[in-house]
Amino acid sequence: MERTSLQDLEAVIAIARRGTFRAAAIDLGISTTALSHAIGKLEANLGVRLFNRTTRSVSLTDAGRQFVGNVGPVLQDMQGALAAVGSQRETPAGTLRINAAAFAAREIISPLVLEFLRRYPEMNVDLVTEGRLVDIVAEGFDLGVRVADLVPSDMIAVSLGRPQRYAVVGSPVYFENHRKPRIPPDLLKHQCVRVRLPDGTLYRWRFEKAGETVQVDVRGQITLDEASLARAAVIEGIGLGFFMEQDVLADIEAGRLVRVLADWTPPLPGLCLYYPGRRNHSAGMKAFLALAREVADRERNRHSPARRGGQRR
Repeated sequence: MERTSLQDLEAVIAIARRGTFRAAAIDLGISTTALSHAIGKLEANLGVRLFNRTTRSVSLTDAGRQFVGNVGPVLQDMQGALAAVGSQRETPAGTLRINAAAFAAREIISPLVLEFLRRYPEMNVDLVTEGRLVDIVAEGFDLGVRVADLVPSDMIAVSLGRPQRYAVVGSPVYFENHRKPRIPPDLLKHQCVRVRLPDGTLYRWRFEKAGETVQVDVRGQITLDEASLARAAVIEGIGLGFFMEQDVLADIEAGRLVRVLADWTPPLPGLCLYYPGRRNHSAGMKAFLALAREVADRERNRHSPARRGGQRR
């Protein structure tokens, strides 16, 4: 029997985690063909099949489930040991894997991610965007970025300093034929673009004013699960939409969209970077967290009342 390499073990865990050879190959930075060949060689070496493969799906066999259950914890210990050694390196190098909501990724890409890469040319960042809230440890990510109230309680969170806010908008054409809503219940008289969440439920638009909280289960002819599609539909005049403010601010300023109910959408807790409370972070991880705190301090200073009033602290 040939010796099994660490890369072989990582390949099995990646496929089990991601559910497809293609996604696992992307995570591992190799071709799908190379990954399939490696798994085939490992299975031949072990004398058992680890995965059931069809043209449409991949699933673990009973032997595969037992293998992953036994190897997974051992591999985590090995990776922890390697990270402990790597933490002694002074120059940041390697890859950081980050999972973020799409709008959150847009917020951090320029001030944080690109600046990090400019400062540390030996570093790489693998930024994955998706709507669902994932277990970043189980999915193999170093960091996550989400709105503060979505950060799991067992994670360490670093505020990125900038508050978030929702915006209700419609096109000028839509408002030529419809009266603007003045209070959230008025939305029930309007066509709205409904939003389906990653878990399949329909999002109820949430509002707050002077301590009063209101949720509205809006009505509309179209239901979408992607913000850019919803924005396009609203610009076309199909109805009103509910967005993160930064996703439609340029449209509002350009007159493509008109904002309503602004007094019912106060600032909310901002974005947070979060990660598990492990010891012995790599030099790259430490440098990224330090830059995140630097960016957060800059954002807080820029949005502070003293700054807006032209005063210096």
